[in-house]
This record gives sequence, structure tokens and C-alpha cells, in this order.
Amino acid sequence: MNAPTTRPRQALIDPDDQGYNRTANPSLNHLIEQRLSRRSLLRGGMASAGGALLGSLSLAACGGGSDGAGDSPAPLQLGFNPVAKSLADAVIVPAGYSASVLFRLGDPMAAGVPEYRNDGTDEPGSYDRRAGDHHDGMTWFGLGSGDRWEPRAAQRGLLVQNHEAITPVFLHPNGQTIRAGARSVPGEVLREFYLHGVSIIETSKGSNGQWSYQRDSRLNRRVHTLTPMELSGPAKGSAQLVTAYDPQGGKVRGTLNNCANGSTPWGTYLTCEENWAGYFRLASTQGHDARTLSNYKRYGVSGEGRELWATTQGAANAAEQDSYDRWNAQVRAANAAQDYRYGPNTYGWVVEIDPFNPNSTPKKRTALGRFGHEGAALGPVQAGQPLVWYMGDDARNEYVYKFVSDALWDSADLGKGLAAGDKYLDKGKLYVARFNEDGSGEWLHLSLANPAIRGYAGYAFADEADVYINARHAADAVGATKMDRPEWTSINPLNGDVYLTLTNNNASNRALDKTNAANPRSYNDPKNGKDQKGNPNGHVLRFADAGRNPAATRLTWDVYLFGARASAPAQVNLSGLTADNDFSSPDGLWFSQAAPGLLWLETDDGAYTDVTNCMLLAAVPGQVGDGAAKTIVNQDGDKTREQKTFIGARPGEKNTQLKRFLVGPKGCEITGIAESGDGRALFVNIQHPGEDTAEADIGNPARYQSHWPDGGNARPRSATLVITRNDGGLIGL
Repeated sequence: MNAPTTRPRQALIDPDDQGYNRTANPSLNHLIEQRLSRRSLLRGGMASAGGALLGSLSLAACGGGSDGAGDSPAPLQLGFNPVAKSLADAVIVPAGYSASVLFRLGDPMAAGVPEYRNDGTDEPGSYDRRAGDHHDGMTWFGLGSGDRWEPRAAQRGLLVQNHEAITPVFLHPNGQTIRAGARSVPGEVLREFYLHGVSIIETSKGSNGQWSYQRDSRLNRRVHTLTPMELSGPAKGSAQLVTAYDPQGGKVRGTLNNCANGSTPWGTYLTCEENWAGYFRLASTQGHDARTLSNYKRYGVSGEGRELWATTQGAANAAEQDSYDRWNAQVRAANAAQDYRYGPNTYGWVVEIDPFNPNSTPKKRTALGRFGHEGAALGPVQAGQPLVWYMGDDARNEYVYKFVSDALWDSADLGKGLAAGDKYLDKGKLYVARFNEDGSGEWLHLSLANPAIRGYAGYAFADEADVYINARHAADAVGATKMDRPEWTSINPLNGDVYLTLTNNNASNRALDKTNAANPRSYNDPKNGKDQKGNPNGHVLRFADAGRNPAATRLTWDVYLFGARASAPAQVNLSGLTADNDFSSPDGLWFSQAAPGLLWLETDDGAYTDVTNCMLLAAVPGQVGDGAAKTIVNQDGDKTREQKTFIGARPGEKNTQLKRFLVGPKGCEITGIAESGDGRALFVNIQHPGEDTAEADIGNPARYQSHWPDGGNARPRSATLVITRNDGGLIGL
């Protein structure tokens, strides 16, 4: 018998950093020589904007009489002193604020579930009633009488959150048990199955002002990799979705690698499947046709799978073995109805969950396309108009998408759950963005009716369903703009501007000759004496659909904010960041609904962690077009190259503001953000503290990178914070 072995932790190579776009698409099409008039594109307000979770259908639009924000309401004022950068193993918030831990990895979610031991020995079967790992995107749904959705509720609500992935070193007694390249302890794998997915918990504010969650609420629920789900929309029933689990291609088990999130105006939750491709085994391509292999190459399906689930041995019965075999994308039987060769095609979707109905079956909404979904941000909601969701595809050189519903919004659909989703999310138009050199852009329709897709030489689409299943290929075909890792999107409820985080890119993708107006920087940001070239610090882009109409097919854009060290040269620190607000690798992004115009920005950084742990910043931005055109001089050694772009007003200019609000513990990512209905409680997730701890050090707590949140010699745990102001006021103001 082979002795247990360990392997280098694959998670140390962030799957988000991988790129699978091998097309010859230019990073930006240099087609338009004269910049469109920003004034003409921005003139004219929306009929309504933002506030979708508050059911708002009547917020006033900003005026369009000038390029600046002169007609906008008086700006908010950030009312706290900025937090300093920190390398401490602690959560630091401004004076006058308190942060408490609400919900940690392993916390019980049902009566009778024991307290979490946090030593790897908890019963694997109990994890379907415990908090998952890697807390990520989330939404707070206020609860009113009869457990109905009440968006403005302040004291009680359902907190629905994603669990993106796992830190295996801390989940089992001694990390993952692997013998001869295979998982040999099924209980460890079952534990990992349950720790992915989504948690729904009932939260409330006590008479003492402290927040807690109700462990035995009837509304508490886990949705994980074994939860039955339905495929819905244009790809349902496709031959490419056939598996042994459902030969009809309409059902699937579970959701995976749930990163950012979204919501609907009828009160349901959207969880987004991001780096799902890396979990599947494709060590051999024998038996697969050329189209399937082209699909898997474009999405990054290859190798043994990041957690080796498909290799698991020792199942107690055939049903249990099937739960492991489903991660094997190799051809293993006579036809697709007898194996899981198309298993990867059942992931990469936006999944709708009704948090108010624990017995409902989640639905994967295929009309929103299949890719590495980072989120699905709901655009302005207006009666009688289509609904719009904006989505990033989080990998280097991927694209930005939006979905526009065919159905027009009717507030009578409030509270109708998944039936409303059938109406608005199963039929519509899927678009991908092209950002032009002159600050304009287009939304390109992804449909087989488009000649560029129908005649695309890079992939032969079989039918319309194939366009949704292989949305990346379709986006390649129409010439979308490759971006620096598109992540979260969020919409300013004051004016409808869409903000998009672009976390970073590496030297090969952003060399001097590979920049463009929307991804304009190529530079070196040395860390501990080692070069970091490309765009290691990332930026935040924003855009406005033409006429402030979210269904429009034209847009205008600028770069709102550039990540950089405060000490970086002026051609790198283009936003003029200072010690009070410098940051790197923007990721999470979210506008408050209780305080319209207040923007929260979270980081997932590896480039600036020699100086500070990851952070949360608060901002009051302006609007698209409040800055100016600029020519950047990028440099690599003694080589230089000019790049034109469009930059928004710097923090401090034109009433804009940016301050650091929170710094997290060691090794963490700050991600996921939501608020109570009155904006007096802010929920923030601390993901994977201590993730760089080596498996070899599991027996030596002194060598753990972090012990947060429990302290002492405890293993670190992802957790949700509740942040309140000591005087009970609105957070951040």
C-alpha cells in the first residue's frame, strides 16, 4: 500500500489568473478615429434608476446638460478617518465603528448540529447543515411579516451568500489524503462537496443592538454540489448537456465555485459559477470529437482536476461512486447518456435560488450564457422596460457581457419567485462588449443569426443553444475586447453608470505593444525585489449605455480609478492615490442602496501584500465623462510607448472621494458585501485567511499564516463580519 502523500497546493496558483483566450482578436478594435461626443451619448436622463432591491422605480435621473456632474444631487460626504495600511492578523475599521463575527466556516445551521471543532474531525455528513468555506458574494433580503420579502426591513433578514472554494489544508486532520495520485478517503471528499455552494441564514438585530443568526430557522438552507437543479432557457435539452444523471439534458446536480452574485427585482438570489472548469478531469481526450475538445480548451478543462474528486476510491455503493465519477469528463462509455463527458457543460451558468422557499429547486438560467461568471448585476429597473444584468468573465483576456430580457418589467411579479425568473431570465438577448479607442463602444449580439458567429472559422456552432453553451467562442467570433480580468459589476443608482473591476493582468498579455485605451497601462511594480510587469494593480472601468437606456447597443466609457502604490510614478499612479487610499487588485464592487451614490470597493491582492493586507475602500464617484483624455507613457526598461485613454476625475476633484475603510487579516481576500435595509449594518466577508499556510505545517500552529478569527492556535476560518457605527448611523457617512 502506498503511503499518504501530499502535493503542492494548486490553490496557490489562483485559477482567476489563468487565461484560455488564444484567439487573434485585438485587445481593442482600432476602428473609430474620432471620439464620440460624450455629451450626446450622456444627454437625457433615465426614466428611473437603481435601487432594485428596494423596489425603487422612481429615482430621479441626473441631468444631461453638461459633461460634468453639475446637475447631479449634492454629493455624499464620507464621515470617517481613513484606516492605515496594515500587515496585522486582525480586522481594522475606523474609530467609531465596531466589527463582529457573525458566521464562520463550519458554524451550525440546524438544530442538533454540534459546534464546529475546527480540527478536521467533524462528521462529514454534517456539513450540509454547516457554513461553507470561502465566503464570497452575498445579498441581504429583509424579512417582513409572514416571512415575506421586505426590502427596507432593518431588524431581520435572510443573508444569502456564496462559498467559492476551499482551503484543503485546514479542512481535514492533516490536509487531503492522496495515495498514488488519487483521493482515498471518501469522507474528505464529501466534506469538500458540501463546503462549496451557497448558504441561506436568518439574521436579526437584538434589543442590545448586536446581530446574530438563528441556527434553527426553517428558512436556513445549504445549496451545494449535490443539490438537485434544473437547467432552464435556450440550452435546456441540448445534446451537449446530456449526462448519465439526466439523458434528457434538463437536470443537473449542484453548483460550484460560486463567486460574485446578483439579485432580481422580484426577490430571488443569483449565484454565479466562476472557476468551475478546473474541477473536472480530462487527463485523456480519447473519444471526444473536435468540437468538444475546442470547447474544453477554450474554457480550460484539462488535467486531473484541482481537488482530484474524479479519482476518489472506496465508495460504499454505486450511487456514491457516481457522485465522484461525475467530475470525470473523459469518454468512459458507449454514449453520452452513460457517462459525464459533457459534465463541464452543465456548469458555468448563473443559478437562480428562491431564498424564501426552502423546498424550491434552483434553476440554471442558460440564457445568460456559459463562462466564468463573476457576477450578475441588475441594471436600472423601470416599469414597462426590459430588465438588464451586467456580467464579467473572470479570467485574463476575457470579456464583459450583458443580458436584456424580452419581457418588460411588471411590478405585479414581485414575490413570484422562480416563476418570475421563467418569465424574465429564460428569453432575451445576450451581448458582449467592444470598447473602442475613442471612448465609445458597442454591445454585440451573440446569436447564430449574426453572420460573424454563423461563419466563424474558430468553432462550428451546431445550433442556437450552442451559442449560449460556448459563449466565449461566440464572443471571440464577433471581436469583443479582451480585458484585464473582468470581475464585479455594479450600477450607480443615481445615474445608471456601470462600474467594472479589472483586477490585473500579466506581462505577456499587457506588454508595451499590447495595451489599448480601455486597458492602457503596462508597467513594473516591483515587490520584494522581484519584477511585477503588465498591469499588476488593476483598474476600475465604467460605462454608460447610450441615452441612459440599458437596452441600448452603444455606450461610452472611461477609467474611473487606477490601482497603484502611492509611491508609484505619476504615469502609473494616474489617479493620484495617497497613503489614505492607495490599493491594488480591485475585485468586489457594490453601490449602497440605502445611501445612493456610496460605492464600496474590495481587493483580492497579491501584488501589494508586501505593504498591506487586502482592504475595503469607500468612495463617492462622479460620472462617466467627468475627467479628460490623457496620453500615458508606458515604460519597460529603456523602452517607452504612448497610449491614449480617458480618465475620470481623481479622488478629491469635482466632489469625488476615496478612503480606506477596512483592512483584513493575513492571507485573506476582502469580498462579498451587503447591508441591512436601513444601511446601518454592513455585512462583509473575509475569505481564506491564512491560505498560504503549507500542508507540511498543519501540525505546527505557530507556522500558520493566520489564526483569525478565533485567535490563539486555532486554524483560520473564512467568516462574515457585521460592521456597525457606534452611534447607530449610516455606515461610511
